[in-house]
Amino acid sequence: MPELPDITAYLAALEARIVGRPLLGVRLASPFLLRTAEPPLGLANGRRVRKLRRLGKRIAIGLEGDLWLVLHLMIAGRLHWRPPGAKLGGRNALAAFDFDDGSLVLTEAGTKRRASLHVAEGRDGLEALDPGGIDVLSSSFDAFKAALVEENRTLKRALTDPRILSGIGNAYSDEILHAARLSPLALTRKLDEDEWARLYAATLDTLRQWTVRLVGETASGFPEKVTAFRKEMAVHGRYGRPCPRCQDPVQRIRYADNETNYCARCQTGGKLLADRGLSRLLGADWPRTLDELEALKRR
Repeated sequence: MPELPDITAYLAALEARIVGRPLLGVRLASPFLLRTAEPPLGLANGRRVRKLRRLGKRIAIGLEGDLWLVLHLMIAGRLHWRPPGAKLGGRNALAAFDFDDGSLVLTEAGTKRRASLHVAEGRDGLEALDPGGIDVLSSSFDAFKAALVEENRTLKRALTDPRILSGIGNAYSDEILHAARLSPLALTRKLDEDEWARLYAATLDTLRQWTVRLVGETASGFPEKVTAFRKEMAVHGRYGRPCPRCQDPVQRIRYADNETNYCARCQTGGKLLADRGLSRLLGADWPRTLDELEALKRR
């Protein structure tokens, strides 16, 4: 799922292409994309784009008359800049937002249609679509800590909850926790002051560095290769590969459609975190440490 750095790269690319230009119309290839009936989508036709905003992991396009088109790409949704009037061919194409100099095309890979488009009017309508998490990049340490300790949750769950923090998902939470040398299962109300300082600094540094990198990569083009798996990442999507800090193999916890990647040596004191599926299957044979895991592999 595109997260804060990816969404910021999209916004930077769109700023130069559509702000100040009239939206000629919106073509929908999938009726499931549009999630609102009022105000009608047709009201957007002919209105100029006045501003762009990020709402968590959503892209908000502000039109004349305080009308907003809000896109949530979810896991597999992606944006593409195409020539004017580009055809919506193939089953992955969901919509096209037509401008005089090009068309912004929304696609979604796979068969599940999770991406969404909302039409909102006025400040209240836009805020109703905001999950409410704080913007870490503009928040103080105290505000950051207060948001995370309001409930006693694991760091992984707290970092990725859009009601707590804005724009962080599975990929960058893994990178943040590795940089902070903290377990994804550590509880927010159990951290000491040094751990809080590391977590705050790692969150800011990780998001800023990746934002600069991704915006810079698309400075002369459009973000066409948005992905949650990048070779420069330390642990996310790198199960079994060496940790760049200690060279031990990256571990994972799998659940539902997601997995958490971490380094046992750097983040959990060498302890392996229980994978719901494998640990239940292996029972008492589940390795608790890296040494036990290596011994199990040698059997």
